[in-house]
Amino acid sequence: MATTTLTNGHVNGHTNGIAATGVAVSKRFSDIPSAIDIPVSGEAEEAVELNLEELLDDPTELCTLLDNESASKTVWLTVSLAYAKQHMIDLAIEICNRGLQSLSRGLAKEKIGLLSLQCWLFIWKSREAPRMAPEGELVSEAKTKDFYLQAATGALNEASRVNPSFPPLFLARGVLSLMRASFQSSAASTTAGNLEQSARVDTLRQALKCFNDASQVSHGRNMMAALGKARTLFSLRRYEESLLCYQDVLTKMPDLHDPDPRIGIGCCLWRLNHTQEAKEAWERALELNPSSGIANVLVGLFHLSDAQKHKVGGADFLRRYDEAMTVYAQRAFEAEKRNPLVYTALAIHFFSQQTWSIVERMCRKAIELTDTNTVASDAWYLLAKKEHFLDAPNWSKVEEYYNRADSARGGGDKGYLPARVGSVQAMVMEGKINEAKHRLEKIVQYHNSVEARVILGNLYAQDVFANQASGLKEDKSQEAKKALGHLEQARLSWKDPTRALEPDINVLLTLSRLYETESPEKSLACLMQVRQVAIENLGELAVIPDAEDENDRKQQQTAMLPPQLLNNIGCFQFQLERFGESAESFQLALGSCTPDNDAGDNVEIDQLVTTISYNLGRSYEASHLLDEARAIYEQILARHSDYIDAQTRLAYIELRQNPSTEGPKAISTLYEADNQDMDIRSMYGWYLNKAKRRGQHIAEDQEQRFYKQTLQQFDKHDQYSLTAMGNMYLVVAREMRRDTEQEREKRRKTYERGIEFFSKALQLDPKNAYAAQGVAIAMAEDKKDFTGAIQIFNKIKETVREPCVLINLGHAYGEMKQFQRAIEHYELALSKLHTSDAQLLASLGRAWLLKGKTDKSISAMKTSLDYSRDALALAPAELYLRFNIAFVQIQLASLVQSLPETKRTLTDVEFAIEGLDEAIESFIEISKAPRPPYPRNDIEQRANMGRNTIRKQLDRALQAQKEYEDTNAAKTAEARRKREAYLRKKREEQERMEEIERQRKRRLQEERERLMASAREVAMKRDEQDRLMEEAEWTEDGEGNRVKRKGRKAAAKRKKKTQSDDDMIVSDSGLSGADASAPKKRREKRGSDGEDGGKPRKKRKLARRSEGKSSSKYKSAEMVVDSDEDDSVPAPSSGKNAFDVSDEDDDVRAPSATQVAPASASASASEVGDEDTEMPDAGQTGGEDEEDEDAPVAPKRKANRRIDDDEEEEEEEEDDDEREGGGEADGKVDGEEEKGFADLGPKPMVDDSVGAAGNPDGGAPRVDVEGDPESYMPPT
Repeated sequence: MATTTLTNGHVNGHTNGIAATGVAVSKRFSDIPSAIDIPVSGEAEEAVELNLEELLDDPTELCTLLDNESASKTVWLTVSLAYAKQHMIDLAIEICNRGLQSLSRGLAKEKIGLLSLQCWLFIWKSREAPRMAPEGELVSEAKTKDFYLQAATGALNEASRVNPSFPPLFLARGVLSLMRASFQSSAASTTAGNLEQSARVDTLRQALKCFNDASQVSHGRNMMAALGKARTLFSLRRYEESLLCYQDVLTKMPDLHDPDPRIGIGCCLWRLNHTQEAKEAWERALELNPSSGIANVLVGLFHLSDAQKHKVGGADFLRRYDEAMTVYAQRAFEAEKRNPLVYTALAIHFFSQQTWSIVERMCRKAIELTDTNTVASDAWYLLAKKEHFLDAPNWSKVEEYYNRADSARGGGDKGYLPARVGSVQAMVMEGKINEAKHRLEKIVQYHNSVEARVILGNLYAQDVFANQASGLKEDKSQEAKKALGHLEQARLSWKDPTRALEPDINVLLTLSRLYETESPEKSLACLMQVRQVAIENLGELAVIPDAEDENDRKQQQTAMLPPQLLNNIGCFQFQLERFGESAESFQLALGSCTPDNDAGDNVEIDQLVTTISYNLGRSYEASHLLDEARAIYEQILARHSDYIDAQTRLAYIELRQNPSTEGPKAISTLYEADNQDMDIRSMYGWYLNKAKRRGQHIAEDQEQRFYKQTLQQFDKHDQYSLTAMGNMYLVVAREMRRDTEQEREKRRKTYERGIEFFSKALQLDPKNAYAAQGVAIAMAEDKKDFTGAIQIFNKIKETVREPCVLINLGHAYGEMKQFQRAIEHYELALSKLHTSDAQLLASLGRAWLLKGKTDKSISAMKTSLDYSRDALALAPAELYLRFNIAFVQIQLASLVQSLPETKRTLTDVEFAIEGLDEAIESFIEISKAPRPPYPRNDIEQRANMGRNTIRKQLDRALQAQKEYEDTNAAKTAEARRKREAYLRKKREEQERMEEIERQRKRRLQEERERLMASAREVAMKRDEQDRLMEEAEWTEDGEGNRVKRKGRKAAAKRKKKTQSDDDMIVSDSGLSGADASAPKKRREKRGSDGEDGGKPRKKRKLARRSEGKSSSKYKSAEMVVDSDEDDSVPAPSSGKNAFDVSDEDDDVRAPSATQVAPASASASASEVGDEDTEMPDAGQTGGEDEEDEDAPVAPKRKANRRIDDDEEEEEEEEDDDEREGGGEADGKVDGEEEKGFADLGPKPMVDDSVGAAGNPDGGAPRVDVEGDPESYMPPT
């Protein structure tokens, strides 16, 4: 079969393995002739011609002929390969067996070729054999892949016994090891300090060794060994090394395409996340061989992966998906019907169409044909997904298929993650919850799997919800914490741009339920995110062309969402006291409850409308829009007259609007209509509490009898009645006398009785915040345990968002003498009240009074007096409020008279006297009242004390204050004037300093900009000098290559023992110029001479005639000192050269071919080479750092003449002696300062200081190629 042999170059106008037709031609079996002659024994010139293109289906006669004629091994090999060429592998193996029998009579080495061929034929059969035994066939009799691998191993072992060093056997051993590894599990055990070990890794390493041996035997010419090595490195996940091997093969054999290294290059690039370059490599393989099944399927998988980056169902997704399936997958199937990757790709396509029977057939075929575990894993995974999506799935079979997919990739911690997640889903459906949790915990421990976290978080959340629904008292706080942790981690992963994950509404709804009790703000935030995601998912429906503005557009979009979501959002907004927002959400929810937007029947719609309408009425009511709320409740009752909640709220509104007439009637009517409803009874009990007269005995209290009746006759576990009973006992105990021990004991027992009711309510509901508050009140009032009470109040403060909790906190802090914190809580409670409360204002006045007495602050006393007067204004009939005002006034008077003159003013004294007179009159009037708040005698005594004692003290204080202020008025005015002058002067000085600082910064900025501009200018000049020097030093030869210019040779008459400074340039390696090209032995000899410590040869500088005059202008430095400047800054040099930048001459001149820049003064002698240099004399420089662009050297050019080798060597030795002469040290012109760049500007400061199992990877599909290598890296 004729073939076209190409090399790495231009052949017939074509390159890179492309024939004249544009398609590469395969070379496989190209050396098999079309016919051979079989010599006939006994006839010297007679032979039988055998046509190898038209072979017999039964080779028995042919084998008999060959055996009878004692055909050579070459004939047997040729005939067997001819059958293999026509894909008659079984007949080729049979011919090999007959050939081995025929050659058994000869030398053993004659059989090794046939044994090697037999091994390769068995490997070929293994590639095409089924992976598992077909159904109905015994495993022991089935000819599976493993069967042929064992046969190949047997043939290889027999060949190795004949000649173990036979070169083709190395390659065969490597391929066998590689195929064995493909059937082994990748599971591994990792120990500390050791590399990963597994049977598969060991087998792959053995294969790598065999391929290396095969390549070494062939001196690197065996490209199949190189491809095997690349494939093995890829299987070991050493993708960079594998890529380099593939590229090396392609470089050496650009026409190789069967097998094609471009396939391996693309696979390596894919694994290294260079997907676009991978596609280009595969497309190049398709250009050379359009019928390549593996290249077609890989390009198709690329387009399939690319389609997943776009929205499913979109135009871009459909275009890429159709191209992947209808173009490339179809071509691959037509080209290679036994390629398992083609079947897996087609199975994915038919899975999307839910053609389950075809999916089953394709997956089974892929499992049967593949010899790669990853392809088998993908097929099992698709089978599991197919079973999972059935209407009535067999969960045990689903779990089995998922486990097989996981095991095919090694299982354990390194298995197939999507399959493990799918098996967990099957466990959950089978009811194996605990087992599923355990497996998910292991998954999230080793993998940051979002799907696993979502499932695990939902399982823990379901435990919490089930416990809440059952009413059990089990503590599920740990489960709730775990659920929140896993779901929040999944939520956080949505923000990772590398994952490109979209928010999951179900996760957000579950989080909202978990946060519902403890953190309503977070719960609302989750629902708001759900609303945003839902709006984004509306697609084209979200476009509102007729929207007036952005706010109107958002409202119309929100109205398209489910009403249940909007209702829940409104409920949380109401709980957080955002009543305006909640009313808006309820209105939008009502607008969404229409038959067009809701698929439910009319009953369901009516239920939604009724519930949302009631919630809207509650929002209006909380916003003090009582008329609007009344209208909503009446509309509800018009449709559902038996709606108890609406009736209760209407009665409450009536009571608020008409507390003395219609309100009580409405409450009574409601109670009489249905006195057995617990909500109505709670409402009626609350009304009795507000309407009863205080001070009654608890046994005679109508409210107490009502709650007692409720508990005894209706519901003994009614929490409202239990809490109300506890509150009643607290009120009674608070008003009881405690003068005697008996009275105190009775009071204590009353508190204990109240605590019993609170404890009962807490047993029924541990989160009853009102009962917990009652316990805290009892602790503070009876036990005086204010610290414990404050802890409880703080816990329930976020749950009970009512002013009563803040007021109780203020009371507790006041008792602990933390008056400022008490005032803060009182004021916060006052801000939460929509109307002022006299009792709260009185508490504020008391707190300010105690703070004023403690701090001796007149202003605090006046604030207390203001709050007390505000309280009296709200309730002018209350005598105790008037008493409070008088008490504050008399306390203020006592404070003022006790303060020194320096701490008070005349106005304060006069204000105190005026208040004292009012207090005395108030005490007298209060004492004459029928029911004074305190004993009449005590009040009269306070009035007499104020009149007889405090009044006289204030009079004396007034006189003393007048004298003090008259005496110190002038001093005070002068001190005030000086103080003002001092402050004015200080302010002016500060402004002046600020102005100076601004000017300094401005000058610094201008100087910095000037220096930077200068630096840029100098840098530009240096660049131009470098360019000119490079042009002078480099040129192009005849072939267009850049080479250094050769310096002109000296005159024919050489000067003996002279050396110019051109030859003293020392490179990084120690030598440069002429000495660098000197023979190594002579360099070492000179170095050893210097190291022996002998007297150094006297060096002298012979100046050129042309430089005789100009050199006298310079001085030689006596000492060379290392520069402290930065390495990047060139030190000044002697004289003017190409690098000098001075104020005198700014012109830039290109150096001539013989011009040499002097050595840098900053160069250290230690930087010169260790071996080939000498220490310079005092007159020399310390040596050059390197042969850089700052000091280009133009080498001397000798006269063109022919000399004998001996003469040339002698002259070179003389030149070496000349090079040992010292060079001239750098110097500088007298009076000329050195210039550098280190200080051209300021230096910068551095601060030292859950998805379903159907989404396996969430990204690009896994590409596993069998036969040819599987993966790749960017070309280098």
